[in-house]
Amino acid sequence: MKALEKAPKVEDFFQAGNQRIAELIFSNEFNQVVNDVNESYLYWDKVKYIKVPKGSTPEEVWAVAKIRRNNTPYRVSFGKYDFSWFLNTKIQELLHLFDLNIGGSLVSHGIIPKDERNRYLLSSIMEEAIASSQIEGAITTRKQAKDMLRKNTSPRNKSEQMILNNFRTIQQIIEWKNENITVDKLLEIHKLVTNKTLDNAADEGTFREDNEVKVVDVLDGEVVHYPPSHVELKLLIQQLIDYFNLPSDGVFVHPIIKASVIHFMIGYIHPFVDGNGRTARALFYWFLLKNGYWLTEYMSISRMILKSKSQYARAFLYTETDQNDMTYFILYQLKTMKLAFDSLKEYIKRKIEEKRQISDFLKISNVNERQALILKWIYEEPSLVFTVKEIQTRLQISNQTARTDLQGLYELGYLDLLSVNKKTQAFSKSTNFDELLKYNAKIK
Repeated sequence: MKALEKAPKVEDFFQAGNQRIAELIFSNEFNQVVNDVNESYLYWDKVKYIKVPKGSTPEEVWAVAKIRRNNTPYRVSFGKYDFSWFLNTKIQELLHLFDLNIGGSLVSHGIIPKDERNRYLLSSIMEEAIASSQIEGAITTRKQAKDMLRKNTSPRNKSEQMILNNFRTIQQIIEWKNENITVDKLLEIHKLVTNKTLDNAADEGTFREDNEVKVVDVLDGEVVHYPPSHVELKLLIQQLIDYFNLPSDGVFVHPIIKASVIHFMIGYIHPFVDGNGRTARALFYWFLLKNGYWLTEYMSISRMILKSKSQYARAFLYTETDQNDMTYFILYQLKTMKLAFDSLKEYIKRKIEEKRQISDFLKISNVNERQALILKWIYEEPSLVFTVKEIQTRLQISNQTARTDLQGLYELGYLDLLSVNKKTQAFSKSTNFDELLKYNAKIK
């Protein structure tokens, strides 16, 4: 990724004199352009190409836009590094949407059917684990990864190990969601995330001890960020932990923005040899859950980041290039959350439709809703082979219930019994499956 062009200095704008400044800031047409720039939160590399009012220049638009951005009360410092952000109406609109829909309101609790929450949560954790790993280079398909997690099989390669690590990490965060973070817990999260995936196992769950770590663009090998020195880590990490645990000092900071700051700072500080991105996204989830945004558990934000990896990287780059203005990153994060929320609603809509579609299978005598769903899965994908463990995981039920459901379908003739090994049995589509469905459920 190419380095960004440096923006014109705002100080140069003031050399034009007070009269010129007054002419611009009292021009409705000029102000509208500036407002549009700050609503879209464009950097200079885009501003220099926009159409400006006659008699004005892109440099002047940029200068006034920057003056307004700098006039913000939202600032935070970690060590010797200062950061700020600007609340435009787009950010405020998205924050309002999330407060209404992913927080602790009755509206958000009504989004997911109560009796389906465990299944939806499992699916979301899987999606998040897979996508967060793929962002970091894991190579696998969603189907292969989900099969591994559902069947509880051992990872066959580094990519699958990354996914299993993320899956376990998210489960740990859900367990800790109401607790404060500590240095030990941060290191434990990193150890979970990186287990058996680093070149040196000694780097798991430990902070880096040198300055050899650089953030490099994977496409062209260019260094895009030099993290703070390792001698600064103790202070920076403790300040970040305090920021996570303590209320905002003075100016109120919205929890979702604060979560985004925490996410960004792990990437900026880069306290680990590897696994910083996965750790940052884990802490983002943790902070939101801790602050009552319970629907976050069901949203795979990383899946949306995966679809816009270059924008994700550029959001970091814009922030660092433009005087540590975090607005670029915060706005990207909020837009990604909106996509994840919309995706969740679509997923739930599909699952409700799926539930409606199993009505035909429920016509079969002595078949319960779970068994009807199993029959539907096999009807749509005849090559499926189920173990008791996989059904237990898929449906979030006890081992005995899963065994009883499969055994019942076997006794009804819909499944054949296979011996995987001396201890494990599996169930597949029987030779009479189609004929039985046609007769008992009128399904062709």
